[in-house]
Amino acid sequence: MLLFDDLFFQLSKISWAFLSPGNLIIFALSLSGLLLAFNKIRAAKIILIPSALISFIIMAYPVSDYLMQPLEARFTMPEKLPANIDGIILLGGGEDLKRSLSWQVAELGIGGDRYIGAAHLAKLYPNAPVIFTGGSGSLTLQNRSGEGAIARKILTTIGIDSNRLVIESKSRNTYENFKNTKPLLPKPSKGKTTGTYFLVTSAFHMPRAVGVARQQNINVIPYPVDYHSNRATLRQWDFDLYDHLKSLEPAWREWIGLTVYYYTGKTATWFPKPNVISS
Repeated sequence: MLLFDDLFFQLSKISWAFLSPGNLIIFALSLSGLLLAFNKIRAAKIILIPSALISFIIMAYPVSDYLMQPLEARFTMPEKLPANIDGIILLGGGEDLKRSLSWQVAELGIGGDRYIGAAHLAKLYPNAPVIFTGGSGSLTLQNRSGEGAIARKILTTIGIDSNRLVIESKSRNTYENFKNTKPLLPKPSKGKTTGTYFLVTSAFHMPRAVGVARQQNINVIPYPVDYHSNRATLRQWDFDLYDHLKSLEPAWREWIGLTVYYYTGKTATWFPKPNVISS
């Protein structure tokens, strides 16, 4: 099983290098240039014209919202918070590992809102343990004091007592997050057979995270943060390629992740949905 997990992780990273929208655009333009260099004008046009058109649309308009918004709208914060919980699970991914290691400071990345959400819940539930799970998702930055140490530093800096922290720092992906965290979870409250945990992660990532948690029989209450898409009324032609790719890249990766996780048995449903509460 460990060998399979290693192979799955390595293949996912290698595959993404060829599936990333930004990389695909560069590959297509590079191939077009190479064909032109060998005077293969017809073949170059077949690749260059659609690639240029797609690149222009991505740059000019936030088409990524159409991929991102269904992910982010799938789960919402609970309208009514429970009186008691057994813990707060914070998924890693909000840290900027390379910059943190480069400058020896705890740097947050785009997903830093995850820490804000966890801190808010930690104040509402002062007795609940805060369980961080996340290691290095990089092929080249394994076996280092990485995201776990960064997470501990950030969480204590924002006021969470270190005695409340449970740090799991060997996970490399969402599946391993829950597989490795499950043995570390506190025992359920008296009279309960299973615990109840808030799950804090980026909104676009919540469907896959909930799917894996359910497959591991971990009862979670989704608490999505870190939104990337815009409401339809706020979408406009703004020619901001960088901002559009910040939404397109994770959305495209997430749809691929949902599909792969479903067909490899890591989730029971392709696009997990909220539980229906019977009245």
